[in-house]
Amino acid sequence: MGFFTGKTVIITGAGRAVLQDGSCGSIGYGIATAYAKEGANLVITGRNLQKMEDAKQELESRYGIKVLTVQADVAAGHDNEATVQNVIQQAVDTFGGIQVLVNNAQASASGVPLAEHTTEQFDLALYSGLYAAFYYMKAAYPYLKESQGSVINFASGAGLFGNFGQCAYAAAKEGIRGLSRVAATEWGKDGINVNIVCPLAWTAKLEQFQQAYPEAFKANVKMPPMGHYGNAELEIGRVCVQLASPDFKYMSGETITLEGGMGQRP
Repeated sequence: MGFFTGKTVIITGAGRAVLQDGSCGSIGYGIATAYAKEGANLVITGRNLQKMEDAKQELESRYGIKVLTVQADVAAGHDNEATVQNVIQQAVDTFGGIQVLVNNAQASASGVPLAEHTTEQFDLALYSGLYAAFYYMKAAYPYLKESQGSVINFASGAGLFGNFGQCAYAAAKEGIRGLSRVAATEWGKDGINVNIVCPLAWTAKLEQFQQAYPEAFKANVKMPPMGHYGNAELEIGRVCVQLASPDFKYMSGETITLEGGMGQRP
């Protein structure tokens, strides 16, 4: 408890997911847990209402904070601006303001080569990732300006390094990086810092893949030089806490690669 006690953090895509040992099993839930331990009240969004309610119950009971859950899906053909505005309005009505926005949610069709990608698959990635980040940033801006808050957006090594079968996902993530850098330039005068995280974490989905298809897992999933995959709470979520703290307020527009040594670049 400390700097974030009583502050409001919005995290998209933060429904409860756990590993077999009971630790955080998704990046979104790892971020939520890290902020909850610091005393922040949370607004978590997602498509799966049950996972969000499970997150609310666990985080409130363990850490004595308040969690607002809002079912929200940014997708092609939806009134996305209204969907996101509803999340922001509920957050402000419930907690009085917004100090941190974390754009984590993302869906995509992985493993499909560019020449075989459909428009629907491309839209899935762009709407759930890039458009969602745009709408949330735009709607939250007046409240972040008031609080001189922070934005943390999620990108990926898939975009940095051009991973096979990830054309739509990479396009969405690189779009998010560009959007973030522009926001860092435009919003710096308002005291808002905006940074990007490219993570590699051990998740429930990877754990399930390893158990169901051990040979495929061994052939396709590379171990980082540090010898382990990131802990969603301690090695991803804790960094997000620091990026919104006073210690990192002067840093803005940067891409932080949390891949255990795999994300090296000039």
